[in-house]
Amino acid sequence: MKLSRILKTILLVDFISGLIIAIKESFKSKKTLNYPFEKGKISPRFRGEHALRRYPNGEERCIACKLCEAVCPAQAITIESTEREDGSRKTTRYDIDMLKCIYCGLCEESCPVDAIVQGPNFEFSTETREELYYNKEKLLDNGDRWESLLAANIKADNPYR
Repeated sequence: MKLSRILKTILLVDFISGLIIAIKESFKSKKTLNYPFEKGKISPRFRGEHALRRYPNGEERCIACKLCEAVCPAQAITIESTEREDGSRKTTRYDIDMLKCIYCGLCEESCPVDAIVQGPNFEFSTETREELYYNKEKLLDNGDRWESLLAANIKADNPYR
């Protein structure tokens, strides 16, 4: 009899302490986000959808050195270039197969002029596979759309490069 009474007392103490914890937690601020409507902070080093950047005068940054194509472990990048009248190179084709991409970030680390970067967008699902083959125009549009945020992220990450 005494053993069952002790067990009941222990269970009652556990129940009351659990109830007190639950009441305390109900008055604290919530830790969850209502995702589609509230979005959390994204790190400057986040590797999302790719973008090609331009200089402030509108000229493309890419100098067609093809380092990003060479360093890509998935071989997802294809670059073709021609020579300009002044002797420098210009890309005529810059394609990324996002189905092959493993988002390692080596392409943006290898770029000497910060032309190819991985932007803040992680919501780029599509209905067809063809929409995930990015050409130069699509990449430049992404860069134009996020330029201010991309520049801020590069500046914030600069001490660690």
